Amino acid sequence: MPTHDKQDAPSITTLASREVYRNRWMRVREDEVLRSNGQKGIYGVVDKSDSAIILPVDGGNIWLVEQFRYTIQERALELPQGSWEEDEATSAEDLVRGELQEETGLHAATLIHLGTVWIAYGFLRQQQHVFLATDLNPVGNDPDAEEHDLTLHSIPIADFEQRMLDGRIRDNCTIAAWGLYRMWKDRQA
Repeated sequence: MPTHDKQDAPSITTLASREVYRNRWMRVREDEVLRSNGQKGIYGVVDKSDSAIILPVDGGNIWLVEQFRYTIQERALELPQGSWEEDEATSAEDLVRGELQEETGLHAATLIHLGTVWIAYGFLRQQQHVFLATDLNPVGNDPDAEEHDLTLHSIPIADFEQRMLDGRIRDNCTIAAWGLYRMWKDRQA
């Protein structure tokens, strides 16, 4: 059985790369690649700026947003989340504070960084910073045009977990963020 060392050379080499699409939120490229087995191929990659997902926990409740997600043609209940546009450059904490206020109208006196995950690295190059937000206060929201139909929900944590278990909440970012939170919380005792 082969062993893997972090210092090993990549098993796929990029021979050529071309951008096929770009907008303010993402860039799509197609790379011609050579695999270590000698086979050439094509790899499609979506590049996006880093993003953040927020767990706004208020006592025994958690704040969620619900909105129509065009790609799946359904309304989805999920944790507040968002990313920088191509030309924005701020800290992850600034992004979290901005997204939290924009989507929920809340300000968090306390933010705790729980970790950073890759969202879907099979085709997407985008990291997501996971933050716990507590000591919440209403300050008024300012949703952008993409969030015209966003609704806000505060639900008991037990109900939130049940919705993930029974498939009513299927957003992988929300589920992964909750997993990081639960591991962090278990270690606080």
